Amino acid sequence: MDALKIGRYLRHMRKAAGMTQKELAEKLNISFQAISKWENGDALPDTAILPDLCDALGTTADLLLRGGALAAGERRPMRAEDVVRGFRCMEEIGELFGEDSTFFTGMVEGINEKMNVDLLAYLKDPRAREVMYAEALIQGILSGRTVDMEEVGRVIHSEKMRETIRRYLGKSEVKQ
Repeated sequence: MDALKIGRYLRHMRKAAGMTQKELAEKLNISFQAISKWENGDALPDTAILPDLCDALGTTADLLLRGGALAAGERRPMRAEDVVRGFRCMEEIGELFGEDSTFFTGMVEGINEKMNVDLLAYLKDPRAREVMYAEALIQGILSGRTVDMEEVGRVIHSEKMRETIRRYLGKSEVKQ
């Protein structure tokens, strides 16, 4: 096991979860110094804490102990149609709950803040919507998913965006 690689992965996942070392430590009932030691590669988490740590970070023990690397052959497919459906579901939350509901506004505000976009404006503009689809697919690729470029072509009409997705997919396949 590579303690430095695991530490970098822990730091990445903690930050992606929007937590400080102190906040994660409080969730796990340990000191923030322990989190710091893990992230610096000076120590590894005790196996007894792994289930709670993985739950807090939204990962698995398997991924954590490999520093975020997937084992060969573990790449799960991501369907472009599911990405489209996911964005449609976001819109449906507004339709079903009301655009002034806390659930919908909280979701939109969270996405806007995290991604520095105006989600509702992007969803109304077909070209911007396509950019969001491409971004979701690229994020999936970066997290170890794979996509079928023929299927992507049915959803992403911009050749430039398809080429960008193809490049990310190629880079991720080389790493495997």
